[in-house]
Amino acid sequence: MTTPIDNMRVNGARLWDSLEEMATTGPGLRGGCNRQTLTDADAKGRALFKTWGEAAGMTLGIDKIGTMFFTRPGTDPNALPVYVGSHLDTQPTGGKYDGVLGVLSALEVVRSLNDLDVKTRHPIVVVNWTNEEGGRFAPAMLASGVFAGVHSLDYAYSRKDLDGKVFGDELKRIGWLGEEEVGARKMHAYFEYHIEQGPILEAENKQIGVVTHCQGLWWLEFTLTGKEAHTGSTPMNMRVNAGLAMTRIFELVQKVAMDSQPNAVGGVGQVKFSPNSRNVLPGTVIFTVDIRSPEQEKLDRMRALIEAEAPKLCDPLGVKCSVEVVGHFDPITFDPTAAKVAPATMIMCPCVDGLSHNEDEKITPEWAAAGADVLLHAVLETAEIVA
Repeated sequence: MTTPIDNMRVNGARLWDSLEEMATTGPGLRGGCNRQTLTDADAKGRALFKTWGEAAGMTLGIDKIGTMFFTRPGTDPNALPVYVGSHLDTQPTGGKYDGVLGVLSALEVVRSLNDLDVKTRHPIVVVNWTNEEGGRFAPAMLASGVFAGVHSLDYAYSRKDLDGKVFGDELKRIGWLGEEEVGARKMHAYFEYHIEQGPILEAENKQIGVVTHCQGLWWLEFTLTGKEAHTGSTPMNMRVNAGLAMTRIFELVQKVAMDSQPNAVGGVGQVKFSPNSRNVLPGTVIFTVDIRSPEQEKLDRMRALIEAEAPKLCDPLGVKCSVEVVGHFDPITFDPTAAKVAPATMIMCPCVDGLSHNEDEKITPEWAAAGADVLLHAVLETAEIVA
């Protein structure tokens, strides 16, 4: 007898076990994960996911930017697929659930439908996007950006990490370069399940959130050029200190973000000193400013202020300042008529203290399963159960 739709649930214990097992690929130093995109750890995580997807009876397609698409057939060969997924790559000191929850919950949806012998008219495709985090290669959401036509494939292939390694070369090296044209697939709808990365759901004692808007962002990469000199013998008034200029720009970013409240944030997460020696003033400092807001005018005003004021802070120190945009997205309203590719919805799971991009990131098995159940029913409704 077919299980009534209202009573259908995912196997929460199996989902949690999968999350814990995936976390063993690219483990962090204190319980989290370091599975940065296109590393050997990423390749290992992809291989594990491939094993699970094939065991669930799905077929794998890989496009030219390495995104993995696992397909569960529908009964109607002409019906467009319902896509569900997120990303398996993490930050260098990432948690076990950011992105991964969405991919493995999508897999669990398919596993549960198999258990219940449920067929759908539309195919269901489980997705693992390449380089969503942007921690190693900027910008973030690179593969999905190429898929949506925001970036070219050549642009993606040319991205470099801080060590000068090239995205296209690393994709080939780990063995996950596919042959499928990026963006050739058509979607009926897209769902993504993700941890909140904020404190609101937990504070309000809610297990489920649905995204209505996404913040826009600018990633501004600053290159400050000073003069390398001995830290112990160079007189203070004769220094051309790129590190000092950097700290003043840090303060500028903080002030611009605070003056733009509410609904605005700004900070710096990545810095590279050269030569990065204890007793040498840096000749070059490269760092990325990350500013975000759901309000377009505010976001652009913050960028303009930072770009206008930063050189004024550097000039008195004799430091040269250049800025390059390495990532940008306008604010997005989750409205089916506004999506670039297909109607899209994001479901959110609470996380303890809103902590994310941190090895101490935590969720509970109950939270994970509750959101996966919502995902299951959303997919069933959209993919259309066949009696």
